[in-house]
Order: sequence, then structure tokens, then C-alpha cells
Amino acid sequence: QVQLVESGGGLVQTGGSLRLSCAPSGGTFSRYAMGWFRRTPGKEREFVAAITWSGGVTQYADSVKGRFAISRDKVKNTMYLQMNSLKPEDTAVYYCAARNLFGTSTRALDYNYWGQGTQVTVSS
Repeated sequence: QVQLVESGGGLVQTGGSLRLSCAPSGGTFSRYAMGWFRRTPGKEREFVAAITWSGGVTQYADSVKGRFAISRDKVKNTMYLQMNSLKPEDTAVYYCAARNLFGTSTRALDYNYWGQGTQVTVSS
């Protein structure tokens, strides 16, 4: 069974950048569509970005469009989320997820595998 591990979170000032990484602890997810979600206390998990298993199609939430970029490196078996122009409202725990289908989805329930999450904090 695929288990996902996120890394790269941390504390950054408004306007700064971070890059999150997601890799499987065992196996490969080269045939899985992947996504990033985030959660803040008291709120539901929110869709951030997704990418098809081929990497050819990406999808973004309106709130991050133009600032965040999702990508994947099949050779390194790793997915990334480059986050630029960060805002305090981007503060959340970020989760990577995988689904064993080609297409992306904005719904958390469509994903089969989840990481434990990595904290991103943007100070004002």
C-alpha cells in the first residue's frame, strides 16, 4: 500500500516562497493522479491543486492560481508544490494525496491515499 510523506513546510514571511515535496514511503505512484489539499483549524479540508499521472494536466483552486505550481518528477518519484507570493491566509497544514485513476479531482473523498501533513505558516 502506498504511503505518502510530505516535507518542506515551515515558517515564512508574507510574500515569501516555499516548496513542498511528496514522495511515497514504499512503492510508486507513477500511475496515480495526485493532489494537494490544506486544512486550517475548524475548517474542512480544502482543495489546492492537482495533477494527472502523466503530468500533462493541472488544476488549481482560484485562491492559489498564479501563485502556486504543482509538478511531478517521475524519475525521482516525487510531487512538488511550489508556493510563491505567500499570504497569511495560506497558513494551514498541507496534505498530499493520490488516487489510482488518471484524472484529477477537487474532492478529497476521491483520493485513496493521504500523507500526514506538513505545517505551513505565513507571518504578516
